[in-house]
Amino acid sequence: MPSHHISILTSGLGAGGAERVIAQLAAHWCDTPYRLSIITFDHAEDAVFHPLPSNVKIERLGDASGSGLLSAIRKTFVLRKALRRDPPDLLISFLTKNNLLAALASIGLPTGLVCCERNNPERQKVHPLWNFLLPVAYRRADAIVCQTEGVKRCFPHSAADKLVVIPNPFARIDRTESAAAGKNVCAVGRLTDQKGFDVLIEAFSRALPGFPGWKLHIWGSGSDLPALVEQISDLGLSESVYMRGISPLPGSWLDYADLFVLSSRYEGFPNALGEAMAAGLPIVATTCDFGPEEMLEHGESGWLVRNEDPAALADGLKHLMSDASLRARLGSGAAKAVQRYAPAVVFRQWDNLVRDLLGPKEETAKVSAGSTHSREVRVTE
Repeated sequence: MPSHHISILTSGLGAGGAERVIAQLAAHWCDTPYRLSIITFDHAEDAVFHPLPSNVKIERLGDASGSGLLSAIRKTFVLRKALRRDPPDLLISFLTKNNLLAALASIGLPTGLVCCERNNPERQKVHPLWNFLLPVAYRRADAIVCQTEGVKRCFPHSAADKLVVIPNPFARIDRTESAAAGKNVCAVGRLTDQKGFDVLIEAFSRALPGFPGWKLHIWGSGSDLPALVEQISDLGLSESVYMRGISPLPGSWLDYADLFVLSSRYEGFPNALGEAMAAGLPIVATTCDFGPEEMLEHGESGWLVRNEDPAALADGLKHLMSDASLRARLGSGAAKAVQRYAPAVVFRQWDNLVRDLLGPKEETAKVSAGSTHSREVRVTE
């Protein structure tokens, strides 16, 4: 019999970084005594990009539309109904807005709460009401999982004792060599202002004249696609820059990559960067908050350039595009550096956190089962 019920809350099961980590956690916990379920705000017909174990229950609440106050209230109520219907011992929420919804929906319920921050709270564009109410989520949470040490500065001092840093897991990736004689630059992410693809396209246009035959492939989907396509056309790059959409399989973009570039204005912990490291790709990355400067060592496992600076990014691209031996050395260094994010290491951190949070519940249950008193008795060590 499963000893504890763990639920994971997320917006949907698409191609995002949070969804990738959730799928990995589900695969890790599916063969443990935990009973695992995943709650989403999408619909049953929506695609599942990252495969999930067959024995993991998925409850899709089908209330993903809308982003205003009424939508948030509606989501809170449907989530609360789900939590009351099948109460988890621990609810692990991913993404900032979901953290607040989880905190509100679980008020008064005997459910532990872990809030996972996946981005840069200082740079995310959210309604001021969300920022006003987020301290409610922090107070309600038993733990707040951050992906980097740097992001800790975004939380109030009152939450300091709840902060736990757990990075994303990355296993070694064996990839096939790309077919374009080592001249493919790749970038991956949602097509939004955060990812800085407009900066990247400008930088590539500056670098390209000295490097004929090089191509830039941008993988992802999002609202900025029309503007980026127009920028590519205006710069005369239609034969050199390609908007590739979402890769058909997780990580399949790596087969087209000889050089990876992260052009983000801000991050939480860039999964695409970790995948590039795991595949041993040479990397040019901006020094955005948060992630790259903790994940890479300049000149050893990657090449770091100033953030939001097309000229600096162009110089970094040219530096690596002109030096095959440097690309090989940085790729080897990246593959070594990513070993500290090996799944066995990261999952051990998750296991320790869950065990620490569920331990008191387990001890309480054992004592209550053997006690003739009606009141709860808690055992402490």
